[in-house]
Amino acid sequence: MKMQTGKAISIPSILKVGNGTLNKIGEYLKSEELTSVVIFMGNGLIDMFGDTIMKSLTDAGITVLEYSELDTVEIDDIITLAFDIPNKVKAVVSVGGGKVIDAGKYAAFLRNMPFISVPTSSSSDGFSSASASLLVHGKRTSVPAKLAHGIIVDTQVIRTAPEKFIYSGIGDMVSKITALYDWIFEEAHGAGVVNDFAVMVAKKAVNSFVRTPYESIKDELFLKELVDSLAMSGIANEIAGSSAPTSGSEHLISHALDKILEHPQLHGIQVGIATYIMSVVQNHRYVRVCTVLKRTGFFDYAATLGMRKQDFLDAIDMAPSMKPFRHTYLHEKEYRDAAKKLVLEDDILNKILV
Repeated sequence: MKMQTGKAISIPSILKVGNGTLNKIGEYLKSEELTSVVIFMGNGLIDMFGDTIMKSLTDAGITVLEYSELDTVEIDDIITLAFDIPNKVKAVVSVGGGKVIDAGKYAAFLRNMPFISVPTSSSSDGFSSASASLLVHGKRTSVPAKLAHGIIVDTQVIRTAPEKFIYSGIGDMVSKITALYDWIFEEAHGAGVVNDFAVMVAKKAVNSFVRTPYESIKDELFLKELVDSLAMSGIANEIAGSSAPTSGSEHLISHALDKILEHPQLHGIQVGIATYIMSVVQNHRYVRVCTVLKRTGFFDYAATLGMRKQDFLDAIDMAPSMKPFRHTYLHEKEYRDAAKKLVLEDDILNKILV
């Protein structure tokens, strides 16, 4: 009898999350024989971290063939950049926020070389996902990219980034609760197939995070849990072959806000508020979601931003058109109506939205 094996998935070869990992980036790359690299850094980051990273690479005997700041997510710019990378390069390293991670990830994908993700904030799970958000004809578009060969996160760097990035990461992380429930709802309506293993990984990631004890969101353990859980989310997507385990109706609201607003808020901030809305609409774990967002100070921070109820009402109506092929709760009118009623009447949302 022939035994069937499951499908193969990629996972990062390097996963280093802790205090001071930036000083060891050279030895991590050397251990994987990635001896010549190009480095892209976010705006202003060469001044902050350039010397530390270059010293670590030089000490480990790594050749840096290109070293520049990068501030574009225009797909044409990145295609040009990718094919300018010298052939002897063994890996692309991106240090910074979402923009430079997405750009480096896509450049590595085009050239079929390892990508090393070095996020300097914990604002979303983008540093571990296999897609990139780029500008295609002026519109933000999700394109296939490379799952990181390595993820290196220095919790000391994450801690010193502005707090809004930690809040954004918290919002993106709790969204797995509503996203998973949407995916199961979708399968029940014959519109998708749930991968139980992907569900298990995403569920373990979010549960591990929401149960972490902390005094402050800058505690070492809290930040490590947040980053570990965001990294696990990327693996859940890899198993599923889509973003369904980590992105549901709450992400559709955020994508719609990105289209509506001239100056959207950070992705995870929008997603966090939308997660609270959808957890109540789904009648699923909303007490847990509310507790996390209240205790961490997420709601207090969100209340300072002056976000408008009307924008959320419009975004809820627009949400299904963001991914018409899916069937989340918001793809049904009764749940859109329930979500809008909540925006208008809920006490917490009344304090946050104007």
